[in-house]
Amino acid sequence: MEKWTEYLKEQYKKIEVPSEAKKRVEDGIRKAKKERREKRIVSFGRLAGGSAAAAVAVIAVLSNSSPAIAQAMEQIPVIGAVSRIVTLRTYQDQHGSMDAEVEIPVIGEEEGPVPANQDIERYAESLIQEYEETVREMEGEGNYSLTSKYEIVFENSSYLCIRIDTTAVQASAAQYSKIFTVRKLDGETVSLLEYLGNDESKLEAAGNSIMEQMRAQMAEDAGIIYYLDSDMPEQDFSGLTGEESYYFNQKGEIVVVFDEYQVAPGYMGAVSFTIPPESVGYQPEPVS
Repeated sequence: MEKWTEYLKEQYKKIEVPSEAKKRVEDGIRKAKKERREKRIVSFGRLAGGSAAAAVAVIAVLSNSSPAIAQAMEQIPVIGAVSRIVTLRTYQDQHGSMDAEVEIPVIGEEEGPVPANQDIERYAESLIQEYEETVREMEGEGNYSLTSKYEIVFENSSYLCIRIDTTAVQASAAQYSKIFTVRKLDGETVSLLEYLGNDESKLEAAGNSIMEQMRAQMAEDAGIIYYLDSDMPEQDFSGLTGEESYYFNQKGEIVVVFDEYQVAPGYMGAVSFTIPPESVGYQPEPVS
């Protein structure tokens, strides 16, 4: 990583920035900070620290300031990738005390269609439809709020994981998450089973690992309860389907996420479990 950073610095030093472009860069940085809430950038290139928005503003201004600079940018793979990833749209609505705000991340399609965008769009539309149906059923009266926001929880040269967290508040609050793990090679959303090579034995091993973790946590803390080994076995967690939401942590390990009430009582909230590579037989994802 350090060698790559030094390479980027050297490439940057070779670019002659006109004084006019420099001014546009500074203006762009100020504008990016001001518009941070209105516009987010989904990037396939990993940027260090919290300066991603400012860095993208710099890249956009430089690449548009002259053909020579744009060509130089194209010779740096990560920088070129960042400048092609674009946008976000937000659905907002309010009827009296009923309101919704749904953020919809969109991966830029300059190099061709990204199938994952359709998956994300369908999921967002299902949230919006749920809200609009609730408004119609309640005839706009009462209290109801739906908020859905996203964040990038993992990214390397092969995968991008976008987590969408949604909270619906009426008499009580319900929280649920959906994670889209996108393969950069073809822009497809990759299911957990597919990531494990469509190997049912690995999926079963991952499920067994989760059950072992559940039992260990319940044995250690009486306040922790999972739907496992209960008096209602038909309701208990019995394994993974392969369609669960998952992402990779900072060690490149698989983390499986369950919604509220899915494998535990509501007071437990959304829960997650890290799958040890040695228990399943998969290689952790490389981390930048």
